[in-house]
Amino acid sequence: MSPVPKANHSQGKTTPGKKFFVLLADDDPIVCEVVRAKLSASQEFQVVGEAHDGKRAIEQVEKLHPDVLLLDLLMPNLPGIEALKELSARHATAHTIVFSASVGPEQIVQALQLGARGILSKKSIAQLEPAMRSVLNGNYWVEGREEGDVGKILADLSASMRAGAQPRNYGLTQREIEVIGLVTEGCSNREIASRLNITEDTVKRHLTNIFDKIGMSTRLELALFALKNNLAAPNRA
Repeated sequence: MSPVPKANHSQGKTTPGKKFFVLLADDDPIVCEVVRAKLSASQEFQVVGEAHDGKRAIEQVEKLHPDVLLLDLLMPNLPGIEALKELSARHATAHTIVFSASVGPEQIVQALQLGARGILSKKSIAQLEPAMRSVLNGNYWVEGREEGDVGKILADLSASMRAGAQPRNYGLTQREIEVIGLVTEGCSNREIASRLNITEDTVKRHLTNIFDKIGMSTRLELALFALKNNLAAPNRA
């Protein structure tokens, strides 16, 4: 058996002559064949494994330690978003690009909140290598463009999701709405405290009150609910 190639997580940005390893998680054999063919002549990228369901994708990530994971959302056994949740919980180091036929704004937000670095439509396979370079260089790739600030991406998505929505405050105070806005940007309690000039304990109290008022139990659920229901525009420092 050939040895598993060592991934280049610690080496940072893409540079000429450096090879990066790709795991393809997709149950469509035609898609797999197209990706393999596209990358076969690449000097930068090599497909080192394939997974045809979500559970296998997690196993392969832990076995092969790829630099990039191309993850379809619609797979048997364990859908892509659930696989992404599990990989996030396990602190997997692969740079994940959601590679799917159709991804809506809510799924994009959810994937980014769970640690994905890129969103790429299967219709835009010509952008595959630029997208992988982008995420390996520490940026994000969403809807055909490179962006360094995930907060800006979330703000743009929030604006599109809020269009035409009727705002409701659900009994929330202005400060609680500010906290929600920062949660949608992916800020930690410490970052929220710093941005709002309050203590972390105060942030925790605000979050407890927010969860009680709108019936949510996690930050991800809160962010998705807020964006969908026009609760808060992300705060910009």
